[in-house]
Amino acid sequence: MNKSNKHNIGILGGTFDPAHIGHIKISKEAKKRFNLKEVVWAITKKNPLKNKSSTNLKDRIKYAKKLNLKNKFIKVYFFENKIKSNKTIDLINYIKRNKKHKKIYFIMGADNLINFHKWKKWRQILIKCNILVFDRNKYKAKSLKSVAYKKYNKKGLKFISFKKVNISSSKLRKI
Repeated sequence: MNKSNKHNIGILGGTFDPAHIGHIKISKEAKKRFNLKEVVWAITKKNPLKNKSSTNLKDRIKYAKKLNLKNKFIKVYFFENKIKSNKTIDLINYIKRNKKHKKIYFIMGADNLINFHKWKKWRQILIKCNILVFDRNKYKAKSLKSVAYKKYNKKGLKFISFKKVNISSSKLRKI
């Protein structure tokens, strides 16, 4: 493959229970700011650090795809059966083996940065891709005190301030 065909890619992982406008907004912001050709929504069956999802996987994937009919740059996938893992490091290794990307940007909310140091091989994730941390209401102060931010804030971690949408999957589940 010719190097000129390589492009930047973003990965937004999670249960997407349910997917919502906030996910779309950070995907669009990342695309615009970091010249991403596509943003992959990597839907997981279950987040290892959270309770089981209340909606079945098939319905969450179907809804995320329906929500993005007009956002052709967002691609919704379920990788876990293919890579035999729900760990971010394994997903990034799988995508890196593809080698068609210049840079990989892993997109997360500030709430996830708080416990990022508990993720499997979190330091390797920081080495293998750029981490874009999107500010979320009430999480900024805690995330800036996190183990990962204190150790690596200038090396692969970029905190993104933007006009936030006051919405979350957990709030939507309560409706």
